[in-house]
Amino acid sequence: MNRTRIEWCDYTWNPITGCRHGCRYCYARRMTSRFAGDVRLNLMAKKDYSLVPSADGGQELYVLDAPMLNETGNPLMYPFGFAPTLHRYRLAVPEKLKTGTNIFVGSMADVFGEWVPDEWIEEVFEACRKYPTHNYLFLTKNPERYQKLEEKGLLPNARNMWYGFSCTNNQDRRWPSQNMNRFISAEPLLEDLDLFGEDVDVPAAGWVIIGAETGKSQRKVIPKMEWINKILAHCDRFEVPVFMKDSLIPIVGEKNMRREFPPGMLVKRLSPRMQEKMYGVCAGCGKHRKKGEMLTMMARSRRGEPTKQLGFLCRSCFADFCDGYGFAVPRFAYMEENGMSEKISRKDGEV
Repeated sequence: MNRTRIEWCDYTWNPITGCRHGCRYCYARRMTSRFAGDVRLNLMAKKDYSLVPSADGGQELYVLDAPMLNETGNPLMYPFGFAPTLHRYRLAVPEKLKTGTNIFVGSMADVFGEWVPDEWIEEVFEACRKYPTHNYLFLTKNPERYQKLEEKGLLPNARNMWYGFSCTNNQDRRWPSQNMNRFISAEPLLEDLDLFGEDVDVPAAGWVIIGAETGKSQRKVIPKMEWINKILAHCDRFEVPVFMKDSLIPIVGEKNMRREFPPGMLVKRLSPRMQEKMYGVCAGCGKHRKKGEMLTMMARSRRGEPTKQLGFLCRSCFADFCDGYGFAVPRFAYMEENGMSEKISRKDGEV
């Protein structure tokens, strides 16, 4: 799991790497070559990996149950270069994030390429179900695979699962059903896209990302302003949020940039581990509250023993506890800070 410079997500997660599409503008292929090490030597370490059949009958695929290490003991990120590989040891990585976030799954792969076995995809989906705090964003040049998985009952229809199609030019593509979260990444925008024509009577997707081709290729396509305006008009007509990548600034200008997200991607949720750490139940009223806003009940049986935590009481229940046993309510710092040292207020459960 890595923090990322990709503007429309927070993290990238690559339990599967590698691709066979062969796009000329692919950044991932160039990057893997830098962090693969000596692929020839890696292939000789046969005890460190296994091979499985490709779903499309092509060359076999690689499986790593543990990281492959180089001669200095450091893990190799892409030991087989851009060859499709399942890194099974990465499936639990989302658990490490304390707060719910937007995760791009497969930034260094096409998780839904025809060569990828259904079993690999199911393993990734199962990991997403196991850590539902996050939003998971998938992106493919092969959305027909979404359709096939949906027909098999394997495509999760959940609020935090977003299925994207990398649409750079005009091709006939099939999508998952309309009731699923769908988005289009028109990056790099290489031509005027028919998906957004005036005659289209339904929104192309629930979110649209637009970007220009980057790099120094002599064949690099600079999107025309009318192509971009056509997409914006379509999105405005159907109230679809648009995210424009920084690569468009030289074309449209900074003041015209739009960086919009669907509402569901703006919600940040705590992981179960952080929920348990930060929240507790008041032993008096039974309400779920932040531990930092309650008083911790401690006890010990004899002098010199360490105290043991018994539970928590909200401020109102603590005052009732003191009243019930005839104790004077102690003066705590929060009372002084809020001018409550002489008076106890039980309004809204606060002491």
